[in-house]
Amino acid sequence: MPAPNDFTIKLATANGTGSASANTLLTKAIFRMGVPVMGKNFFPSNIQGLPTWYEIRVTEDGHLTRSGEVHLMVAMNAETYARDLAEVTTGGFLLYDSSWPRPRELFREDIHVIGVPLAQMVNHTFVEARIRILMKNIAYVGALAAFLDLDLEVIEGLLKETFGDKKAKLVQANMQAVLLGYEYVKANYDCPLPISVKPTNKTAGHIVIDGNTTAALGCMFAGATVGAWYPITPSTSLMDAFKSFCEKHRRNEAGEREFVVIQAEDELSAIGMVVGAGWMGARAFTPTSGPGISLMGEFIGYAYYTEIPAVVFDVQRVGPSTGMPTRTQQCDLMTCAYASHGDTRHICLYPADPKEAFEMAVQSFDLAERFQTPVFVLLDLDIGMNEWMVPELTWDDTTLPDRGKVLNAMELEAMVERGQPFHRYADVDGDGIPYRTLPGVSPKGAFFTRGSGHAASAAYTEDAHEYQEVMDRLVRKFETAKTRVPDAVFHDHRGLKLEFDPDADITMMLPRSSKIGLVSVGSCDLAVREALDSLREQGVKIDYCRVRAFPFTDAVEAFLEGHEQILVVEQNRDAQLTKMLMMETRVDKAKLVPILHYNGLPLDAKFVEAAVQQHLAHDAVA
Repeated sequence: MPAPNDFTIKLATANGTGSASANTLLTKAIFRMGVPVMGKNFFPSNIQGLPTWYEIRVTEDGHLTRSGEVHLMVAMNAETYARDLAEVTTGGFLLYDSSWPRPRELFREDIHVIGVPLAQMVNHTFVEARIRILMKNIAYVGALAAFLDLDLEVIEGLLKETFGDKKAKLVQANMQAVLLGYEYVKANYDCPLPISVKPTNKTAGHIVIDGNTTAALGCMFAGATVGAWYPITPSTSLMDAFKSFCEKHRRNEAGEREFVVIQAEDELSAIGMVVGAGWMGARAFTPTSGPGISLMGEFIGYAYYTEIPAVVFDVQRVGPSTGMPTRTQQCDLMTCAYASHGDTRHICLYPADPKEAFEMAVQSFDLAERFQTPVFVLLDLDIGMNEWMVPELTWDDTTLPDRGKVLNAMELEAMVERGQPFHRYADVDGDGIPYRTLPGVSPKGAFFTRGSGHAASAAYTEDAHEYQEVMDRLVRKFETAKTRVPDAVFHDHRGLKLEFDPDADITMMLPRSSKIGLVSVGSCDLAVREALDSLREQGVKIDYCRVRAFPFTDAVEAFLEGHEQILVVEQNRDAQLTKMLMMETRVDKAKLVPILHYNGLPLDAKFVEAAVQQHLAHDAVA
């Protein structure tokens, strides 16, 4: 049941009306009052006019995922009013703009309907038409502040942070609109509602931020100096943020830029620039989404075979084709893992939230250079564009980049003196990773790169044995990557996260207390963990593994082997993670039961819980 600090608000507006700013203000005000909060924006792919929704979950228990319910609907869009009315949970509340009468048929006896003449008040107070549209949204923030008992000083402080001292008039105008809604509600209704916000201190040590911003910050901290991209929703803001950070932090004493950001003519050009920069020794990346990955395929295969570092951020959206550009999915798992023609397998990282997006952005560059290969970081629109409450980001100033096996001039000279030839694609250490040189370091290095058939010496070949020798070494390199990618995160059936000593054999310490294991990936995590908490209260015991990287580690393999059944929760139609587990591990495929969510909305706990219950009930009957 909803209660103070435990309820969900949904705001129904139209795109292009400025509602995003109002909704973010509302979310941050709740956060500043010390209450954990989640905000999800469901917006159309046009510029203005189509329906948009914003969902806010207030959750003192820290369940920062969609609840699957709506306890307070703010219905500001006549076009979707009937749909929004139907979505309110029995006993809930609906706030609407009573400047105009509602149709008689749009009533429900089992909810509380609240009218506030927002447009009428704003039109009497502000003159310009565009300002009236914007301020109506700010006025409903004021109305909600009264109903939910929000601190007006917090709201005013956030406005001052947004506009700064130089725009004091904007702060004044916005607060005027806030007070219109606030004072009307205070004068006409009993406040607060049974659902309200009570100040706590449960947000200490946390921030509210989106994953594209944290990934961009990770790129800067990792030492990336080259970014090339072609704009595409939902990844464009990642490069925008990177450029903004670099403009502030990556200039020399003379004010000159020590970074390059290039908007290419298309995605194929963008990845080509990244590969070229990587060959020269720069840390380079490109952000894109599924359609961009499709176009990049040829250069991705080139970088894989020529063994050039590159980092690709795929902020996944709904496909196929153009699909729904502003909806979320995990539909590129296989596309990225096996990108390009021929036999290729790529290192992929799967962050679960913006904090991991920051951390894995840094790791991706180390892995790309250590293994001399493209590395994919797979966010999705939910992580990339929505604002999440996560622990504060941290950085160790002693961190040094892992540049991998790069020979300098002295090392090359020493090899020559020993009579040891430098072979670019030779497996000297038995780990599948060759040594490389950078252009301009020494005339004794091999500076050419060959995407056609080549031998270990980098010479052109069509010899069957020499070709296969290089391809087999690439397999060994991929196997070595299992020991360097981030391992999975494990929780036992009690919900306890298992912590391991870095030198321990994790495979011997994994949870096996339940016959059933559950595997998920990326942004599924919070919904899965909340569902497992609820199922645990019903006596259902399930161990949990969240995969964080491909190739799958030995610990993931051991988890699969240690359970009789494996439920696989993922956000795509074709069970891509399930199929990858079948292909890349020894698991009996009869064990794997996919639970698939792919309607474009972020996964919610009720969906996962219901799907697990349905599976268990089916098994009981069978």
